Amino acid sequence: MFTGIITDIGHIRAIQHRGDLHLTIGCSYDMETVAIGASISCSGVCLTVVEKGPDWFAVDVSAETLSRTAQGQWTEGRRLNLERALKIGDELGGHIVTGHVDEIGEIVDVTDEGGSLRVTISAGPTVAPHIAPKGSITLDGISLTVNTVEDQPGGGVQFGVNVIPHTAEVTTFDQLEVGRALNIEIDVLARYLQRMLAVRAM
Repeated sequence: MFTGIITDIGHIRAIQHRGDLHLTIGCSYDMETVAIGASISCSGVCLTVVEKGPDWFAVDVSAETLSRTAQGQWTEGRRLNLERALKIGDELGGHIVTGHVDEIGEIVDVTDEGGSLRVTISAGPTVAPHIAPKGSITLDGISLTVNTVEDQPGGGVQFGVNVIPHTAEVTTFDQLEVGRALNIEIDVLARYLQRMLAVRAM
């Protein structure tokens, strides 16, 4: 479990094909405090540490994960938003994040708005009912607040978030461009509400 508050930016140093994709990720974490088997969110994807060194850790990415995450994310040199798993007693600065991607969205507009960036993302009908103004959303592992929601023909949605300068500086959102694919995770409360309503309707 995570909070969507990024604590490091890692980069993919090496890729090996071992059935699954085996990634070596450079980071600035004190890896003596990270156990083998620990969970680290990598741009919104919960992955398990299988090897580690002084300034790196390795993970295995399954074919299922590859099929459900943003294209181009798992390439050598790619920067990743990192967050270690939440511990009891840690400050919950964002919102509850599981590290399970619900859908891949796409940036359709980036506009300066005061000192921030207004970013508009397009998403499909799977997540559209679960995105609400002033609700929480996770994009590439980052906890953000939804500011605007516009339903689209066919059941999709376009929604806007504001990225303040601090967020841009400490995440991979310092480089945002139209067409970029993003990992989307809806608020876990919305996921449970959907299930309760579906059961009630049976």
